[in-house]
Amino acid sequence: MHTIQTDIISILKRKITTVPSGDKMIYLVGPVRLPVSLGGETHIFQWYCWLRCDKMAGDTCQDEQQSTEQIISRLSASNLAEMQQSSVLVYGDFANAPDAVIRMHSICHTGDIFGSKRCDCGYQLEQSMKMIVKHGHGALFYLANHEGRGIGLFSKAMAYVLQEEGYDTVDANLQLGFQDDIRSYDDAIQVLKELRSKPVTLITNNPRKLDALVASGADVSGRVPLWGDVSEFNKRYLETKVRRSGHFDSSSRTNPTS
Repeated sequence: MHTIQTDIISILKRKITTVPSGDKMIYLVGPVRLPVSLGGETHIFQWYCWLRCDKMAGDTCQDEQQSTEQIISRLSASNLAEMQQSSVLVYGDFANAPDAVIRMHSICHTGDIFGSKRCDCGYQLEQSMKMIVKHGHGALFYLANHEGRGIGLFSKAMAYVLQEEGYDTVDANLQLGFQDDIRSYDDAIQVLKELRSKPVTLITNNPRKLDALVASGADVSGRVPLWGDVSEFNKRYLETKVRRSGHFDSSSRTNPTS
């Protein structure tokens, strides 16, 4: 086993937090200063990445008291490049500000990276970050195991094939044997609670995200919508999300929670 130098352990120990999540453990590393270009301007975010520890390298996680060296050794011996890890970008005084906005953003390889117009994901990613900066305090959670509403990238590609033959986005998932939406927000909510206990306003058009936060006991003060970038390429997709997946439509401006 690789021997990790004491000074390396000392540096990383200050930046690794363990967050219990049921019978598993979330390893949260950060913050890391991350300058981000938005609309031609550079804004400084604080970046965290997390990993929910299930089984890695043929072993299971121990309790949260295991040493930093053990954590680093286990992770370096695992093929994390083949696994999904999520992130959160924090802006401003997220922990202490009286109000903050957050976005739970599901990864979209085609929209976020390639700029695909088949969906509105890339637009929502950039716009939500701009909204967070404008507000002054907030966080964007980038959920890496949410591709295709939880079915994965390869299955999403097959769903796209079906969509080109006339199936809508819901039926395409159903025809492949998946539910319409199998995403879980549990780990992101645990990380949110670790980083902030004060109220948050959720940026979303999806009532399931709002319901998940409220059901968890998180302090949710309301919702702001995120509509835009409608085109001939994604009009049917956006209409399907409202008509079949229950999303708030563009006329629903706010939805404060009780």
